[in-house]
Amino acid sequence: MKTPLVAVIDIGSNSIKILVTTRNAAGELIDLASATIEARISAGIHQREPELSAEGMQRGLEAILDLLAIAQPHAPTITQLVATSAVRDARNGAQFRELEESATGCPIRILSGREEADFIGQGLICDPNLSALTDFYLFDLGGGSLECLAFAQRRIQQAVSLQLGCVRLTEKHVSDRTAPIAADALAEIAHDTITTLREHPFAFELDKWAVAVGTGGTITTARAMLAAKRNQTMAESDSRLKVADLRLLLVDVARLTLDDRRKIPGLSSARADVFPAALATLIAVADEGNLTSFQHSFYNLRYGVAAELLGA
Repeated sequence: MKTPLVAVIDIGSNSIKILVTTRNAAGELIDLASATIEARISAGIHQREPELSAEGMQRGLEAILDLLAIAQPHAPTITQLVATSAVRDARNGAQFRELEESATGCPIRILSGREEADFIGQGLICDPNLSALTDFYLFDLGGGSLECLAFAQRRIQQAVSLQLGCVRLTEKHVSDRTAPIAADALAEIAHDTITTLREHPFAFELDKWAVAVGTGGTITTARAMLAAKRNQTMAESDSRLKVADLRLLLVDVARLTLDDRRKIPGLSSARADVFPAALATLIAVADEGNLTSFQHSFYNLRYGVAAELLGA
């Protein structure tokens, strides 16, 4: 029997991504196609009752149509669309779902915060480069939320979804995104992050040598930027990002105007306005957990959804 092939589209607050995949003979997920479009559907997400704008919904729909076109030549057995914080929290999220389904015929599954965290965790377990890890933390920072997980013996022991996404915190704490980011704004973001971690709480209870894994656009961008500074490709770069290097990177980007940030190699123009807040958030997580580095992985929510669709 032919091996099933699936396409997963992850509709996030800042970006919309696709993964087309199947399992090889060894049972591993293999990438047949993947792409990311920075659609930013989540403007206004920090409001008490966030609402998707007409422009944001249109950008999201256009991105989904473009990604479905990428999947089409592969003729996937199943196409699954999932949405996270931006659509989940928006008062008019149902309107966006109806618009998208009317245009594509593909319904969107809205993930709860716990489902989002669990799928990210399942996706990470699929990364063959991390097969030796047993006890570790996982942090996935998106535009709307931060997923925090702790694994013991490769099983999820803690999983929380916190409203600490980089778009959300930038809107909340940065009054002028075109200017250099003030030190007090970065301090507020760090304080917000640590306070939220303690209120839920997320306990840093693993051995002090436990690895912290990072997934998502922020950690991927940071790795790309550090690689560019060292004249390396992403493949040549170290997948372990030291927190000390992230601190220096934050100093470099925070002192620049938005126009100058957009010229930095490795930092996409669409992400340049929220990247300082994203870095400040990751660094605050590291400070709270006494973490010295993040091990980068490309395996995230899309892989977890795909693994579930493909079964054992």
